[in-house]
Amino acid sequence: MVYAVEINGLVKRFGDILALNGLSFTVDEGTIFGVIGPNGAGKTTALRIISTLILPTSGSARVFDHDVVSESSEVRRLLSYLPEEAGAYKNLSGYEYLQFMGGFNTQNHESLKNMVEDAAKISGLGERLNDRVKTYSKGMKRRLLVARALMTKPRLAVLDEPTSGLDVLHAYHVRGTIKQYAKQHSVTILLSSHNMLEVEHLCDRVALVNKGKIMAEGTSAELKAKYKAANLEEVFVEVANIA
Repeated sequence: MVYAVEINGLVKRFGDILALNGLSFTVDEGTIFGVIGPNGAGKTTALRIISTLILPTSGSARVFDHDVVSESSEVRRLLSYLPEEAGAYKNLSGYEYLQFMGGFNTQNHESLKNMVEDAAKISGLGERLNDRVKTYSKGMKRRLLVARALMTKPRLAVLDEPTSGLDVLHAYHVRGTIKQYAKQHSVTILLSSHNMLEVEHLCDRVALVNKGKIMAEGTSAELKAKYKAANLEEVFVEVANIA
């Protein structure tokens, strides 16, 4: 069986800091998989390795059976990555930004037009796409960036803390967009979050990570039943105490 993502014994050291300590998990194609845990747990490091941005110290990571180190160019063609602190060119309008970014993926005018139209719908920003990005709120910028990440219809979308710092309305829109888009286009979503209650309602499966290793994995229902918990926050506290 070919997984969308297959991680085996992933280790990453930054000098004396052990960011990942034998991380292993798999993501089925067409699912939304959440890597959740507190700040500093290793979530972002894992996503950056999967997205070919940094190299692992040891272990392996594969995306649709392509090794992220030896076949990095093939992996990059299959995925789209949205960092937590991503920005957009502030002096461009929303539409201009989407057109500029879409141009890296196609030189065909009609394809680019369709891509930008899809992104406009995904963002839900309407007429505000005519305005410069520097006039956008943080929530509006994040909606624009999520649209940019999804508009190419990647086989895998890697989203690092997609709703971090957003107010309730913008976070609600982004969560709904991710869930709807994944369902409509059979896109696999791998996302990180420290908001366990949010992920509980968004993801098909979750992996609870702390200190660079998996503490528990499964569906929200499976984990809550196993640890007799009301929500994933209680699950995390329980497995953290066990560890």
